[in-house]
Amino acid sequence: MKSLAALSALLALGACDLQMSTSGGTAAVQDISSIKVALDAADVAVQKQTVLTIIGTGYGTISAQPARNINQKRLMAIRVARLDAMRELTEQIYGLRINSQTTVIDAVLQNDTTRASVDGTIRGARTLRINPVGSDTYEVVVELDRDMVARILEAVR
Repeated sequence: MKSLAALSALLALGACDLQMSTSGGTAAVQDISSIKVALDAADVAVQKQTVLTIIGTGYGTISAQPARNINQKRLMAIRVARLDAMRELTEQIYGLRINSQTTVIDAVLQNDTTRASVDGTIRGARTLRINPVGSDTYEVVVELDRDMVARILEAVR
């Protein structure tokens, strides 16, 4: 879909060069308006493209949980894994904000700090599976179906 839009835009640009060289300024104005129409049509086509299901996977370690007994630790690890999976969904929908700072003194790297953050609302995520991975970790897989992704993206726009 995107490649079709890009091809249309390139064809319009090629026609613009040809028109400008043969017939002068008025043709250039007409060609610019035709390029704008082609790009607007491409935007509509991209917005209408089918949204796929988005899947997020998260992990939680049992031994790292602060509970007193093993069953509480397991439940807490599953909760951590689910939140990690939801964070991954949020990153896919809203994007990830990266803040980075590097300090170099006398051509030697002294400090390199990178921070990432994401902010968004996820609704309607389904838990597909909760699996133990090894003896100390849980994996949780969640998904958002295409209708819910489309609603979230529409709300963001």
